[in-house]
Amino acid sequence: MPVSLKKGQKVSLTKDNPGLTKVIVGLGWDVNAFDTGGAFDLDAAAFLTGASGKITCQEDFVFYGNLTHPSGAVQHMGDNLTGAGDGDDEQVVVDLSKMPANIEKVVFTVTIYEAEARRQNFGQVNNAFIRIYNEVNGEELLRYDLGEDFSIETAAVFGELYKHGSEWKFNAIGSGYQGGLAALCANFGVDVE
Repeated sequence: MPVSLKKGQKVSLTKDNPGLTKVIVGLGWDVNAFDTGGAFDLDAAAFLTGASGKITCQEDFVFYGNLTHPSGAVQHMGDNLTGAGDGDDEQVVVDLSKMPANIEKVVFTVTIYEAEARRQNFGQVNNAFIRIYNEVNGEELLRYDLGEDFSIETAAVFGELYKHGSEWKFNAIGSGYQGGLAALCANFGVDVE
């Protein structure tokens, strides 16, 4: 039975699952019926940060334009352009055994592609969630449903995996940002052209 998290709640991933190394992070969402009429393209990304909370090199930003971290520790499984259907809309595979020693957090975000031009925001998105499951047996370990507390935001941090001693834990964050992907990149130290 997966742990269902509330905003701000933290839970250990590895303590109750000894030997766990490979997990799949699934992110999903639906677009509500009162949207702008245009197609929504939401994009998941992962920022691998050091102790400073910033990336250590540009390759620490894993997204549709850089699908695999050089270490092999984080791999984005590809861009879903519509979000149609049930279940995960995008997935990121994390291999904790390959995580570089200088990486302390993997932060999972979702942004709306061309949100300003399309006049779209997270207030028009519902049923957003992040879930983590064991790649080996498919067992869902935890799930966090973001709720409907967004309005004009165009980017959101869903949650983060972080190192705590010898354990890996998950923190349900659920915070929104205005300014889309550029705002997130600035926050985590990614150079944007």
